[in-house]
Amino acid sequence: MDILETKRHLLRTMTPDDFPALCAILQDPEVMYAYEHAFSDAKTKDWLDRQMHRYAHDGFGLWAMIRKSDGEFIGQCGITMQECGNERVPEIGWLLRRDCWHQGHASEAAMACRAYAFERLGFSEVFSIIRDTNTASACGTTDRHDAALHLDQALLRHRHAAHRLLHQKMIDNRAEMSSFRPFCQMKRNR
Repeated sequence: MDILETKRHLLRTMTPDDFPALCAILQDPEVMYAYEHAFSDAKTKDWLDRQMHRYAHDGFGLWAMIRKSDGEFIGQCGITMQECGNERVPEIGWLLRRDCWHQGHASEAAMACRAYAFERLGFSEVFSIIRDTNTASACGTTDRHDAALHLDQALLRHRHAAHRLLHQKMIDNRAEMSSFRPFCQMKRNR
C-alpha cells in the first residue's frame, strides 16, 4: 500500500516480495555498521515480519523507499515506536543501499515522514535516534533539519501549521541507550 510520495520516492508498505531487496541492504556490512553487524537471512526475515506487524499494530513502520525514476527499492524510511529512557517515542529512521548514500534520499524521505508524523498521525514530537558512531546520519540530521527549520519558517508565513526543530540534545543514560546517544527532537509548532 502506498503511504507517501516525495519528489523522487514512493514510500509504501513492505511485503514478503521485498525480501531480496531488503537482504541487499541489511546484509551489507557497510550499510549495517551502525548495527555492528550485517543480518542473516533469518534476521532479515524477522526484520521484515516486524515491520508488517508494526503496520498492523501501530498503523506505521519502516516503509519501502522506491525510487520513482526506475522503480528500484533503494532503502527504507519511516516511523517506529522506540524505547528511549522510560518512555516509547516515535522515531524517524532510515536505511539505504550503499550506492544511494550522499544523494539526499534519506533526508528527503525523512522530512516527508516528519510531516506525516505530525499531520497524519498527530504526534506532537518525533525523534531521530542515532548511534554516536554514525557520523553521516548525525551530520545529516543536523544539516537537513536545520535546512528544514528554515523551510518551515518560510512555510509558516503561508500556512498556520509548521514544524520546527527545537534543539539537538544528548542522551546520557548509557545503561539504557548504550552508544545511542545523540538524537534530534522535533516538535510540532502549534
